[in-house]
Amino acid sequence: MPYLALILFSPWFLILGALFWIYPRQPRPSARKLFDALTLLLAGGGSFIGMNWAYRTANTDVGAMWKQIFACLIAYSVFLGVMTLAVFLRIPLLRKPA
Repeated sequence: MPYLALILFSPWFLILGALFWIYPRQPRPSARKLFDALTLLLAGGGSFIGMNWAYRTANTDVGAMWKQIFACLIAYSVFLGVMTLAVFLRIPLLRKPA
């Protein structure tokens, strides 16, 4: 059951994704919409891939519960890492043309 991490974090991922998409409200050129959509797809997909990788490679000598914990940690870290990087890369898109 490696998908427990995705089930647990999906509401939080949806909230963070919605805030990323909505704010700031202006300017909203088509380049920004494309960048935001690709960022959300990359964050969600990367989180899913990272979660599967972590669940399969976790050391089971410490207990079965730690596979889930490790998968949750990696899924959350990948999502936040991609979103944080995207916030800083999006700054030039938000500047108004001179």
